Amino acid sequence: MATVELRFSALPEHVRTARLVAAAVARRAGVDEAVLDEVRLAVGEACSRAVGLHASNDIAAPVRVLLIEDEKKFSIEVGDEVPGGAGAHADETEGGAESEPEGEDEMGLAVISGLVDDVEVTTGEGGGVIRMSWPTAPAAVLP
Repeated sequence: MATVELRFSALPEHVRTARLVAAAVARRAGVDEAVLDEVRLAVGEACSRAVGLHASNDIAAPVRVLLIEDEKKFSIEVGDEVPGGAGAHADETEGGAESEPEGEDEMGLAVISGLVDDVEVTTGEGGGVIRMSWPTAPAAVLP
C-alpha cells in the first residue's frame, strides 16, 4: 500500500494543486481514465469545504489530504481541523435555520455524494474527514 500525504495552507488557491496531485496519483494507481474527472471534482469539493471550514472557524492549521493506493482501490481522505466538524453544526439547526456557510457545506457534500459511490464523512473532536474511494484496474500482465 502506497500513500502520498499532502498538506496545504487553508487557502482557496491551493485547492487546484490538490486536485492536480490527486488526479496524477489516481492515474498512477490505475483508476479508470473515464473516472479521473470525477476524482478531480470530488477532491476539489472536499478541499474547498475544508478550506471554508478553516476560514470560518479561524483555524490556521493546514488541510490534510491522504492519497492511498491499495490492491483493488484508490482512496482519498481530506481532513480538516474543525472540532466537531460541520456535521455538528448541521445537527444543531432545523427547519431552514441554516446559515449560508452550512448550506454551502451541505451542497458540497451532496456534490461529492453524487460523484463518488463510496464516500464516508466523519467528524470528531480532532476534526472531520471525508473518505472517498474508487476501484482500480488490475495491473496488466505482459505475456
